Amino acid sequence: MRTDGDLRKLLVKKPQGAREAEWVADADGWMDLAAYAEKYAKSGQKFSQYIHDEFRRAAVASWTVDGSYTVEVYLVQFHQEEVLAAVEASDTGRHWAGWMADADISAIPGTGDGQVFVHNQPKPSRAHGQQAYVAEAYAWRGDIEMEILITGSKRISKKLIADLAKRQMERL
Repeated sequence: MRTDGDLRKLLVKKPQGAREAEWVADADGWMDLAAYAEKYAKSGQKFSQYIHDEFRRAAVASWTVDGSYTVEVYLVQFHQEEVLAAVEASDTGRHWAGWMADADISAIPGTGDGQVFVHNQPKPSRAHGQQAYVAEAYAWRGDIEMEILITGSKRISKKLIADLAKRQMERL
């Protein structure tokens, strides 16, 4: 399945009362390859990997709720002429998220292999400048990989991230 059109229209909407993250407003909801790779610690390696994986574009939405947690939703699209990169990117995200021994892991209904990970111990956070609790979700459909990252000062509920991931995948 190939998706054309404006990926931003496929992103879940921020909830009522949430504030849009400033950096997303500056990017108009789009991230080019350089900006997308920059979110990783080894950005140069990620940049090279995504060139190989035929990165096409990424749409992003992000918001903050009551100052207690921040949500980032990424839809990353690949050309997939030579490599089935959407499934590979989802597999990689799930691999690294599951590598942490403290993660509660559950399936995202209706996605086949999509999963959510709720980490029970706080992690260092570049965005928060301190320790933060993290929950992640990874799944794919066709040529699009979905990533969701929720960070906050308190443990993120499994229901929060699972519901968000399910709603996002329904939009795809």
